[in-house]
Amino acid sequence: MTTIAIVYHSGYGHTAVVAEAVAEGVTRAGATPKLLKIENAGQDFAAFIEEVTKADAVIFGAPTYMGDISAPLKAFFEASAGTWMKQGWKDKIAAGFTNGLTFAGDKNHALTSIFILAMQHGMIWVGSGQALGNVNGNTSAAPEAVNRMGYSIGVVTQSDNAGPDVTPPSGDRESARQLGERVAKVAAKFAA
Repeated sequence: MTTIAIVYHSGYGHTAVVAEAVAEGVTRAGATPKLLKIENAGQDFAAFIEEVTKADAVIFGAPTYMGDISAPLKAFFEASAGTWMKQGWKDKIAAGFTNGLTFAGDKNHALTSIFILAMQHGMIWVGSGQALGNVNGNTSAAPEAVNRMGYSIGVVTQSDNAGPDVTPPSGDRESARQLGERVAKVAAKFAA
């Protein structure tokens, strides 16, 4: 069975909600998700690196803080240098997502940071594959619209200043599910 590692950091629980939605999409595609939550920048990442190495694909996620990924995901990326030296993740399927308070907040830069790490490792990147937000055939930025912010490099979600039980909204969660589903399907094709 295809296994997808989902490596993420979540400072306040909102990015964890997105990671869980990604995992639901992976399951919807008939694959097995492996949620790997980074707790802090100082933790030992050896087990996470091993899980990513064993997985058929990986989806990285982090909140956007000050226009870039959070420090704990960045620390994980730096810890993967030994794997990079051995080309251990070369040709592995990869994708990414980020979440933040504002609609912009330089989230594209955060996604680009994840993308560049994947390119450094020689991975094969899978974007969102989603058209601009759509509700009943109309382009929309409504909370129920999938890809309401129009990103293609990965999935971007937005959380209001409220608890993760109510935000990010339904369309953003479905965007994450669709990313998980797409990555699982692409990984299964490559595994075949």
